[in-house]
Amino acid sequence: MSIGTPPVEVLVIADTGSDLTWVQCLPCDPCYKQKSPIFDPSRSSSYRHMLCGSRFCNALDVAEQACAMDTNTCEYRYSYGDKSYSNGNLATEKFTIGSTSSRPVHLSPVVFGCGTGNGGTFDELGSGIVGLGGGTLSLVSQLSSKIKGRFSYCLVPLSEQSNVTSKIKFGTDSIISGANVVSTPLVSKQPDTYYYVTLEAISVGNTRLPYTNRLLNGKVEEGNVIIDSGTTLTFLDSEFFTELERVLEETVKAERVSDPRALFSICFKSAGDIDLPIITAHFTNADVKLQPLNTFVKADENLLCFTMISSNQIGIIGNLAQMDFAVGYDLEKRTVSFKSTDCTKHQ
Repeated sequence: MSIGTPPVEVLVIADTGSDLTWVQCLPCDPCYKQKSPIFDPSRSSSYRHMLCGSRFCNALDVAEQACAMDTNTCEYRYSYGDKSYSNGNLATEKFTIGSTSSRPVHLSPVVFGCGTGNGGTFDELGSGIVGLGGGTLSLVSQLSSKIKGRFSYCLVPLSEQSNVTSKIKFGTDSIISGANVVSTPLVSKQPDTYYYVTLEAISVGNTRLPYTNRLLNGKVEEGNVIIDSGTTLTFLDSEFFTELERVLEETVKAERVSDPRALFSICFKSAGDIDLPIITAHFTNADVKLQPLNTFVKADENLLCFTMISSNQIGIIGNLAQMDFAVGYDLEKRTVSFKSTDCTKHQ
């Protein structure tokens, strides 16, 4: 997409697990390395600072907001689960989003963060993040009347060597329809940034393992996982993961080895072809069959690793598990839908 007048093209990470949209801005100290030119707000005629006390400034958590007393302008301090961060000025700007079907769409004014201090694990190809969460600041919420709370995306597998890019759609065009669509209810919980759904069980082949919570006497907790396009791996409850690990080790007929980089918990030696099981995520009213491309990654020569790991926090369905699915969010009907799709051909 592009921001400013005249427009400057930026490449941003689409993140359903956060609200604030931000890009690196000049003058910045520090900035992470960015290949494309960094946005300079002083060169844009449509850039405006947000004032302290405004609705969008107050949408930031108390710890995330500050006020520059001399100018009465709103400042933000935003951080992520992996300790990456962006600090800067909250502002409004004209956004232009490319379209697959017609002329580019102009959006103005959009509230965003002009990041003058950014660091962490950000890729040098990216200029920042577009927040697609459920909170007030997110692009989805800001566009809610235009897009009727609907958006969808289709993530192209990492293995694809082609130049095909992943697509994101907003509004009525984004509705996922046809055969083989499954939908699960969104569960309302706090913080409202996240899209909570209920994972009832996971199957390894035909072996079904209930995703229960011992604190609830073995019942399934509602809204026990979030769908997050900005997280790579899938994180599951540590107690459940121990059982999943046992079943997976019994099912995969290959030598178990450790990951030399200690990123993945479960890896197998893969000198030749390994028969890998279908992993099914059983959400409420929606069984989603994950193919090996969703659940295993070639971490090294002759090393295949499982893309789910254990966590003591809320469960997260990451983006590897979502590849080659059309994933649609309807925030009016409060559902998330999945449809197995070849995302390289998704228009």
